[in-house]
Amino acid sequence: MSTLEEKFKLFEDKNSKAELGGGKERIERQHKAGRLTARERVSLLLDPGTFVEMDKFVTHKATDFDMDKKKIPGDGVVTGYGKIDDRLVYVFAQDFTVFGGTMSRTNANKIVKVMDLAMRMGAPIIGLNDSGGARIQEGVESLAGYADVFYRNTMASGVVPQISVILGPCAGGAVYSPAITDFICMVKETSYMFITGPDVIKTVTHEEVSKEELGGAMSHNSKSGVAHFMAEDDEQALMMMRELMSFLPSNNMEDPPLKHNTDDVHREDEKLQTIVPDDPNRPYDIKDIITTVVDDQNFLEVQPHYAENMVVGFGRMDGKPVGIVANQPAHLAGVLDINSSTKGARFVRFCDAFNIPLITFVDVPGFLPGTEQEFGGIIKHGAKLLYAFSEATVPKITLITRKAYGGAYDVMSSKHIGADVNFAYPTAEVAVMGPDGAVNIIFRNALSDEEKKKAVEDYKETFASPYKAAELGYVDEIIYPKQTRFKLIQALEMAQNKSKSNPPKKHGNIPL
Repeated sequence: MSTLEEKFKLFEDKNSKAELGGGKERIERQHKAGRLTARERVSLLLDPGTFVEMDKFVTHKATDFDMDKKKIPGDGVVTGYGKIDDRLVYVFAQDFTVFGGTMSRTNANKIVKVMDLAMRMGAPIIGLNDSGGARIQEGVESLAGYADVFYRNTMASGVVPQISVILGPCAGGAVYSPAITDFICMVKETSYMFITGPDVIKTVTHEEVSKEELGGAMSHNSKSGVAHFMAEDDEQALMMMRELMSFLPSNNMEDPPLKHNTDDVHREDEKLQTIVPDDPNRPYDIKDIITTVVDDQNFLEVQPHYAENMVVGFGRMDGKPVGIVANQPAHLAGVLDINSSTKGARFVRFCDAFNIPLITFVDVPGFLPGTEQEFGGIIKHGAKLLYAFSEATVPKITLITRKAYGGAYDVMSSKHIGADVNFAYPTAEVAVMGPDGAVNIIFRNALSDEEKKKAVEDYKETFASPYKAAELGYVDEIIYPKQTRFKLIQALEMAQNKSKSNPPKKHGNIPL
């Protein structure tokens, strides 16, 4: 055999060894647990044949605890770049079959390398997390590696989209990288996130809790609001992230990707005419309006299980991605509370950072009253949403479908905090408060029942309508509900070259 052939043979052997990760037995164990391997995940996420792997043969440098005798090429993380829908993205995928996917100094260096490249080339970074945490044998070097990654997550925030997919364990300090990224997707029953596990909790606070209950996909999607999406298995999670990417630009200097639109921009839907009930206290589902007006009824909801009184997500209008923020009258009458304000604020700031226009649907009776809300800091948290809308310089279009009461009217992207176009349905009620409450305060209960009834009617006519706001120019146009799609598309087209910049400063001090 010639030396050339030997060299190629050696390369092939080393290559196959690296691609086997922790070996067949561990790969089978991973499959049995309902999870794919790091390389299988990467090939599902990216367009076929586009993945370019980097640092395939890198190994750790640790010598303590006989670690120098245990070296596996790649060291437990697969890194590189490829394409999603023909657009460049950078990826790292922790390999649980190698040292439990734990973070070593070398491992961190590999992740840092692709993150630095992503920033330099202006491309998104997607992290596929499946790790036992810090590599204990390496001590502080492992912790230093984590901090290097966290620092880069922070620097990349608002510059390139960052997505975390949790496909197994993610515990201790490891959770802070996903927490800084823009979106987190978790998988039911096979993924979990927590700072301290059930055993530590039991020791310290004597609480008994399972991994799933403490940090499973449903807990973080519905209770804590830490995660944004939930999938049934690895494959669905990766497909969801491909769909999410289709709405996002590659970086903050680009516009979101256009898609050829075949849905008629003039399409009118008669069902919208009766979607808002006559009775102002009757609920309806705001998503019925959203899905009716976006292209092809395609609405990708973000955090659908958390703070359901606020709906946020992505859609397209005439092929152009938009961010949608809406009160949900079908849940808690659509009130603003601590969780919904925070959910809305973070979404608004993401869209603003990445040049995605905002459409806001308003049907809000006010802020949720009660000691729990006040002691929990509703003033501060409600101010986050106000701050986010005020700060956003992307095109902002607002539609009041029904109630827009009190301070909540101001907060929900009103004309006064910079909305470019404000529409209202004829069913809109723009007022300080509901007619009954208002009459009680104005007349201090000094009226007979008959007089009170008349006063309520008068108040309704004057204030519980869009006309007072329209007279003052706070609402630009009152529209038929069936015209919603075309009117929104027209407004977005009008505002597409909007140029606005906030006063120069290092950064504002958002109430956190």
